[in-house]
Amino acid sequence: MCGIVGYIGFRQAPEICLAGLGRLEYRGYDSAGLAVITDNGQLDVRKVVGKIAALRELLQSQPLAGTIGIGHTRWATHGKPSVENSHPHLSCDGRIAVVHNGIIENYQELRSRLEAEGHTFTSQTDTEVMAHLIEKYYDGDLRAAVCRAVRDLQGAFAFGVICADSPGQMVAVRRFSPLVVGLGDGENYIASDMGAIRKETDRVYVIADDEVALLTPDKVELTDLDLNPVDREVFVIPWPADAAEKGGHKHFMHKEIHEQPDAIHACLAGRLSDPDKPIVLEDLNMSEREIKSLRKVVFTACGTAYHAGLVGRFLTEKLARIPAEADLAAELRARDPVVLDNTLCIVISQSGETADTLVALRDMKEKGAKVISVLNVVDSSIARESDGVVYIQAGPEIGVASTKAYTLQILTLELIALHFAEVRGVASPQQLHELKSALLKMPELAQTLLDREEDVKAIAAKYYQKPNALYLGRGINLPSALEGALKMKEISYIHAEGYSAGEMKHGPIALIEPSCFTVAIAVHGEVYDKMIGNIMEIKARSGPLIAVADDGDEQIPVTGVDPQADPDDVAGQPNDMLWVPPVPELVSPVTVAIPLQLLAYHAADMRGEHIDQPRNLAKTVTVE
Repeated sequence: MCGIVGYIGFRQAPEICLAGLGRLEYRGYDSAGLAVITDNGQLDVRKVVGKIAALRELLQSQPLAGTIGIGHTRWATHGKPSVENSHPHLSCDGRIAVVHNGIIENYQELRSRLEAEGHTFTSQTDTEVMAHLIEKYYDGDLRAAVCRAVRDLQGAFAFGVICADSPGQMVAVRRFSPLVVGLGDGENYIASDMGAIRKETDRVYVIADDEVALLTPDKVELTDLDLNPVDREVFVIPWPADAAEKGGHKHFMHKEIHEQPDAIHACLAGRLSDPDKPIVLEDLNMSEREIKSLRKVVFTACGTAYHAGLVGRFLTEKLARIPAEADLAAELRARDPVVLDNTLCIVISQSGETADTLVALRDMKEKGAKVISVLNVVDSSIARESDGVVYIQAGPEIGVASTKAYTLQILTLELIALHFAEVRGVASPQQLHELKSALLKMPELAQTLLDREEDVKAIAAKYYQKPNALYLGRGINLPSALEGALKMKEISYIHAEGYSAGEMKHGPIALIEPSCFTVAIAVHGEVYDKMIGNIMEIKARSGPLIAVADDGDEQIPVTGVDPQADPDDVAGQPNDMLWVPPVPELVSPVTVAIPLQLLAYHAADMRGEHIDQPRNLAKTVTVE
């Protein structure tokens, strides 16, 4: 869950590594550090507790100089945030430096063994064992020492390593954690993801498990752990260098919310062009025979992607008429699901590196399921292990709280469900035409919703100081309630819970009081009348309410309002409204998502929170 970056070439490594770390800060920001090999052959290190800005400030007073260096931004797992626990970690002699993303599961055993051999540890981290293992095995060949050390490790990791006694080399290796090698002219790079080095190059190698990269300024050699050469095609990063910059927005999250019209257009391009033409999903890698023979579909994911999977489950049963389940990836193995013949598993992940989701994928493949992934990051670990991939085409998403990736995950699952329905012949031409037409209008509708941002901001100003929120939805928009609550709690720290409105009488109604506001998703559809009843229950108990409803709805604003209420009684006044353009209910989760994202964003901004880097969270969870 940390970020690593490295540079070897002819320019100053600290400034390049520092810039790369700034783009990786979404992966962790408890502490940060840099190590360089100086011109006189010494290893020099700077480390701080806190964010990259603190490291930048330290370097102004204690500068580093050198043309080979590695850097790290940390999300603490083993050991509290401290200078001692910050990376890079050094060998006993101070000649080897290591940065690490992941977890070494057997580090305690290795540490005990190394201490018995005379090695002295200075931190509580698992990472430090790698520095001492390399020192133990180093005999002048840095790459060989790294390979021997890796064979002792259990767990998930990506490492960058430099050694003062091998000043013209950098070594990188990975297992189950992301790592790319950037290719330049007389200079090369390593990073946890492509966005960290996109400003420097658009050509990378995506490293696979148990592969080792030896970098010099002039070349990159890829091998396996036995030092057998590995051939790998150069991957060209498809998005421009400025795609990971804020572009005038106050936060990345705000920028990414506003990128949704263009991102939706990119997601649909080449797949859906006409409501009367079939959907094209070339990378799905499923024949019509396979689709027609499906007996079950299992969706699995974590966090926001799981909420998208819940929508996918609903769509798969409603449209394609295939039995469907949805599991949190962290719970899938524990349930030990029954995999029938012709079971499809659809895994969903923005990064394609989510550890729990990757484990779930492997478990389902072992049980005999075909696995299709819905991803954003190209050539990620999940992509390489899937039988087919449908990319959502969101472009880089830097903000920890996922926004455009969520709406595009839903949109992609809509396309898959419609495609299955077409192939299986279980949906009427009229229904297919209506839903496709609605999806084609989504870029325009998304822009319409963004144009209403000031209205959402005004509502946020009324509620951002309240301590509690309850988000309610039913049917296909129950996941929208779960996701809306997650967005609010993770960036504003307002305690927010998402529930089925049908469960109100079974416990959650006890929470209703003036200090707890409710967000009720009440767009037209099969559950509209039931949502009216739920709103009345809330208002009868003096609960202030924000409703998400279709443009022109005249019933929701006054539902449950007491005409005799005191004008100062917020709970007794007309409901606050987040208006959305009317669409078929089965595609409404896309339109509902955008105002809920804006509501959470502005509440958090008014509370002065660190929106792009919420406390205790990281963008990509690469450890279980």
